[in-house]
Amino acid sequence: MAPPRADVPIRSADELTQRWAELLQPPIFGARSLWLSWLDDGGRMLPLVVPVDDVPRMPDRAMTSGLLHLHDAVSEEHLRGEGHLAMALCRPGQPEITEDDDEWAEELHAALDDQIDGTWSLHLAAAGHVSVLVAPPVGIWRRH
Repeated sequence: MAPPRADVPIRSADELTQRWAELLQPPIFGARSLWLSWLDDGGRMLPLVVPVDDVPRMPDRAMTSGLLHLHDAVSEEHLRGEGHLAMALCRPGQPEITEDDDEWAEELHAALDDQIDGTWSLHLAAAGHVSVLVAPPVGIWRRH
C-alpha cells in the first residue's frame, strides 16, 4: 500500500501525526496492529507501509527482533542504512493513552534505542484519533 502524498515531504512532528491520520483513515480498529513506514532524510515517506496484524498486548522479544530485522532490511535497501522508522500502534478502545500504550513505548525504547541506525517514533491510533506516544527527535526535520 502506498502512503498518500508520498512525494510531499514531512517537515515536522505535527505533519507526521497528520500523515498518520490521513493514512489510517478512519483510525478506528477492531484489533491491535502495528503499522510501519519509513522517512528518508528529506522527509519523504517511502511508498511502503507495512501493517503487522494481531500484535500482542505487550511487545515481546520475538516481535521486537522481527521488527529490527525488517527495519534493517528496508533501511539498507532504500535509505542507505539511515532514515526514520515511523510506527503507529493501532488498537480498539478509547483514544486516551493507557498503561499498556506506555508499556509499548518503554519496550520499544529498550529494543530500538541502541539497535537501529537512524531514528524512530510511535503514534497511537484509536477511536478516530491519532496522537503521539514517542515523538520523533526534533533534529530529523531538515531546514529549507
